[in-house]
Amino acid sequence: MIISKGDYTKLKESRVLGRYVVNEQIISFLNKMAATFKVETEGHSVLNRPIKSITIGKGTNKILMWSQMHGNESTTTKAVLDLINLLDSNTDFAKGVLEHCTIKILPILNPDGAYAYTRVNANEVDLNRDAQIRSQPESKVLRAVYDRFKPDFCFNLHDQRSIYNVGTTSKSATVSFLAPAHDAERSISKERVKAMQLIVAMNETLQELIPGQIGRYDDAFNANCVGDTFQMLNTPTILFEAGHAQGDYDREKTREYIFYAMVKVLDTIAKDASNAYDHHVYFQIPENAKSFFDILIKNVPLPNSSGRKDVGILYREVLDGETISFIPNIEKDGNLDGFFGHETYDCLNSKDTFYLRNSDLRDLLAI
Repeated sequence: MIISKGDYTKLKESRVLGRYVVNEQIISFLNKMAATFKVETEGHSVLNRPIKSITIGKGTNKILMWSQMHGNESTTTKAVLDLINLLDSNTDFAKGVLEHCTIKILPILNPDGAYAYTRVNANEVDLNRDAQIRSQPESKVLRAVYDRFKPDFCFNLHDQRSIYNVGTTSKSATVSFLAPAHDAERSISKERVKAMQLIVAMNETLQELIPGQIGRYDDAFNANCVGDTFQMLNTPTILFEAGHAQGDYDREKTREYIFYAMVKVLDTIAKDASNAYDHHVYFQIPENAKSFFDILIKNVPLPNSSGRKDVGILYREVLDGETISFIPNIEKDGNLDGFFGHETYDCLNSKDTFYLRNSDLRDLLAI
């Protein structure tokens, strides 16, 4: 691995933690970096919050990254800050990337959505469905940056829900990738091949850390999605999806895995080494499925009956001041064979039944 876990601990931006990440934190961080790297205001959101960028390096390989297009998807933003700390170091890795790459990063594209902890912007528009019309100021900012910067690669940085598993396995999709389609036939252009090769490189690194927990996101074509649009414009584009690791609802473990993936992909680009990776291996990464609940409870007794049912619970993320509370809600019940739980209990087990009767889930389950 290029960067060790011990080195990562030193690089981690410890002032930005948890799920709630907003402009004030980012601007404070970028102000610290402005003496070394170029920091700009690229435009403003619906509610006139600044959309900031930082440009790093002087090389010919131009890479554009944006995070928090969906305001409540902050894991990759945190990983980007850690990456910037690394690029501000005197390591051989940093020197190589700065020499061979120019990287422009928009850490928070949707600052209003980040503040309200919502997927959409202040006009309740999903910016990742606004790539063609560009009805929103944030969409216009991203496209203007793309047109002016003329990137050779694009990284579209997102979070995904805890519902995803890898293929048919009981392993959580902790990190997922996609080389977006550029047409309805999902044909394989040379640009898409390049994106696939880079994903194969990152997958190789992550399999050493979280074997079997890397998934491939659905590549159904939608021209209104930004990644598909940039792929249509012949720019190799990669979708990063930061998912769930066991017990990691603050997404601090996943943040670290995204960081390692970014380090690997930048090293591969800087060394012009993508052709060392067979793009066909991309299709060996299992597709994501949606088979997880946050809590799966088996054999819950039915009131006034001898029958039983399974109950699948998902957390609802609720903004409480400046923190996120995770509120359990029943998503599905009945026979849930084939589903998995990040926590699993069985009411036929006396210890589990005792716990459930004396936990916050008691009233929800009516037991």
